[in-house]
Amino acid sequence: MTPLRDDDLARAFDHASHTYDRLTALNPGYRTELLRSARRLRLPDDGDGLHVLDLGCGTGASTRALLRAAPRARVTAVDASAGMLQRALAKPWPANVRFRHLAAEDVATAGEGPFDAVFAAYLFRNVTDPDEVMQALRTLLRPGGRLAVHEYSLGGSRVDRAVWSAVCRGVILPAGTLTGDGTLYRHLWRSVLTFDTAPAFTDRLTRNGFTDARTVRVAGWQTGIVHTFLARNGRAAHAEPAP
Repeated sequence: MTPLRDDDLARAFDHASHTYDRLTALNPGYRTELLRSARRLRLPDDGDGLHVLDLGCGTGASTRALLRAAPRARVTAVDASAGMLQRALAKPWPANVRFRHLAAEDVATAGEGPFDAVFAAYLFRNVTDPDEVMQALRTLLRPGGRLAVHEYSLGGSRVDRAVWSAVCRGVILPAGTLTGDGTLYRHLWRSVLTFDTAPAFTDRLTRNGFTDARTVRVAGWQTGIVHTFLARNGRAAHAEPAP
């Protein structure tokens, strides 16, 4: 199966949005590791005076993690799936959070930014052109701005691939099929296998002009399967996004 892309993927997320939170709640460490990745941005003063982008916010789990890590930051959360955003908007949020229905590729031309930091959870594996999105982020991020990517990106060993496929066949695919969303969760399985390994994604960040790129392994069963990637915008001068 070829991983889903663009409108097909957005529709699959729309369809799965009504059960998404329940299924992710079954994943040990899902929210804990999101919070750890958000805290790795190390935003000072609880984010006071900072504008942070939550890119690919889904139903708001990553947004909630950002708020816990930086409760005083101004957060703009975007997602390409209207269904996922509807679920996010149904939850209570403070006044410093706003949501927009935008694909990752469109944020730079939608009048958003500049941002002091970007948090992207489970996003890059799902975009058609990761390099295009990285370049767009560099126009949105202030010079020296911080990026944290929380992503399914295998460590590169055969064991990592075997564990991931075993978890998918034994747990994720049966659960997704029961909810009627087997297409989305088959996409999840295949997209992780075909996406960058952790070293390759770190190299991609560097090739696209980010500096200080490094990788942090997460804990638990996801070790070698999910990683946090940290980097800074190494651009010397900030180019304002198009109006």
